[in-house]
Amino acid sequence: MKKKIAVFPGSFDPITLGHYDIILRSLKLFDKIIVAIGNNYKKKYMFSIKKRKEWIKKTFIDFSQIEIDFFQGLTISFCKKKNANFLLRGLRNQLDFEFEKNIYYVNNKLDKNNFIETIFIFSSYEKSYISSCIVRDIIKNGGDYTLFVPHSVRI
Repeated sequence: MKKKIAVFPGSFDPITLGHYDIILRSLKLFDKIIVAIGNNYKKKYMFSIKKRKEWIKKTFIDFSQIEIDFFQGLTISFCKKKNANFLLRGLRNQLDFEFEKNIYYVNNKLDKNNFIETIFIFSSYEKSYISSCIVRDIIKNGGDYTLFVPHSVRI
C-alpha cells in the first residue's frame, strides 16, 4: 500500500496555533506530513528561514511522522520531488477559500497526471482568526504574541 504523504506549504512567519491545529488534526489522515517552508518573492519576511525552521522543529519534536523542509519554486514541483500525493491547505474563511480555489485549479493544470490531490481542512473555530500577519503586527507593536503561537516560538 502506498504511503499517504502530504505537503503543508506556507511561509510560517511565524508558525501559529492555527497552523499547529491544522497539522495535528491532519495526522490521522496521513502517514507523513511535510511542513514545507516556502519562499514567496512577494513577501518580506520578519524571521529568517533558519529561525522559522527551528521553531517548527521544536514544535513537532515528538512527532516522527512530521518532516520539516524548505523549498523554492512551485509547490506542485516540490510535492512531486517529495513523492507526496496530497497537498494540505488550511481554510479560515471565505477569502482563504477563494484564494485557495484558484491555486487548486492552477495546480490541477500543472499536474497533468493528477498525481497530487489537494485536501482542505477548515481551521478550528477558536483559531480561525489567527494569522501570521496578525502575529507579526502584535510583535512589532509590543503586544503579547505568545497567546497565538506554540510555546516553542519565543523571540
